[in-house]
Amino acid sequence: MSVQPASPDIWAHTIEVITTTLSGHGPGGAFTPTDFSVHFFLQLCLIILACRVVGFLGQKFLGQPQVVGEMIAGVILGPSLLGLLLPEIQGTIFPKETKNVLYVGAQLGVGLYMFLVGTTFRADHFAKKGKSAFAVSLSGITVPFLLAILITPWLMTVPGLFAEGISQFNATLFMGACIALTAFPMLARIINERGLANSSLGTLTLTAGAFDDAVSWCVLAVVLATFGGGPGVAVLAVVGGIAWTLFVVTIGKRMLAPLGRMVERDGEMSYTVLAITLMAFCISAFIMDAVGIHAIFGGFIMGVVMPRGKFAEELKKKVEPLAVIMLLPMFFTYSGLNTRLDMVNSVQLLVIALAILLVSILAKFGACYAAARLSGEDNRTALGIGALMNSRGLMELIIINIGLQKGIIGPALFSMLVLMAIVTTVMASPLFEAVYGKKARESGELDAVPDSSATS
Repeated sequence: MSVQPASPDIWAHTIEVITTTLSGHGPGGAFTPTDFSVHFFLQLCLIILACRVVGFLGQKFLGQPQVVGEMIAGVILGPSLLGLLLPEIQGTIFPKETKNVLYVGAQLGVGLYMFLVGTTFRADHFAKKGKSAFAVSLSGITVPFLLAILITPWLMTVPGLFAEGISQFNATLFMGACIALTAFPMLARIINERGLANSSLGTLTLTAGAFDDAVSWCVLAVVLATFGGGPGVAVLAVVGGIAWTLFVVTIGKRMLAPLGRMVERDGEMSYTVLAITLMAFCISAFIMDAVGIHAIFGGFIMGVVMPRGKFAEELKKKVEPLAVIMLLPMFFTYSGLNTRLDMVNSVQLLVIALAILLVSILAKFGACYAAARLSGEDNRTALGIGALMNSRGLMELIIINIGLQKGIIGPALFSMLVLMAIVTTVMASPLFEAVYGKKARESGELDAVPDSSATS
């Protein structure tokens, strides 16, 4: 008995049913709560699939960390690729009505991630390699802001790159922060994967990267506090942010200390301790958001004061898998949905995009290399420092998403900065291996790079 192929009518009817299911069912085609739920779970499934597949391919064939592949996967799911090749399918799966829901999930993911990063923050890195680290940090901040002063007036002559009415001062500060940023969490991950955690180069780079990120985030806080909100909003943001930070690092740290002792005593983290910990994260994120800065600041600050030892291990074991595998990819996809590489559609905009990329590389790789050499490091070590400091990764996506959400920059500049973040991040590991890692491994100074599949 032969099986008859499905008729065109059946396929057409199937497509119609799927399209109807993914359409709004409220008055006038508006989305109902059920419609948001249907889209959310489909989106989340595709986001996780895309991030794992692209991340695996990046590890397998390019030797890149999983998170680099996830950055690229977010762009693939957005209008720059899926929307370009299959616009109807992309628009059906990711309609504009659902972006706010995805945004909330993205903020939870990136907030939790920064909370976990805060629990790994090591103040002892600042006590080592002081002279070289200070020189590299200072150059990694000063040169980007000097170059931002030079290029921002040119960028402001192009309509749509910055918000209308933004001052040149705020625009320069924002561009300087974007260029000066080093992806501290990714830098730490690369250093661990490459066997540099206990090396002189690793300590120096982590110290410099942490300082540069701290300054960049402080500058961003100033921009957010002063942009478009008037003096009252600025005062609330600055005073409220400082007050909450001081409370957390003094009284808050002492209040949280018993949680660490409870985990040490029991040998594991109970659900009650986990609930209190997550409530502390949420209230810190809420306060920083409410005063006008951003939730991720609250998450990171709360993570910094959390108990260490067994407590931090248990927290990572219970929270990190869900945050990294399910929630954080939503942030990459939300960034990808806002990335319109097709907006860089003229010779002028292409020149601007390339100029931003070249300036960013010069400002970090070039400046940090020169500073390391002047502070006494040998040529190979200085090149390795420059290669690692040039990586921007997730931190860059966070800062430019804040800029887009707050109306500081437009979609075209956002897309250019996403491109810069991806390129500088992808080039970090191969460039480091070329200028430092390969010879260091041949001489036995560093161990062999572990198999990428073991570090996924």
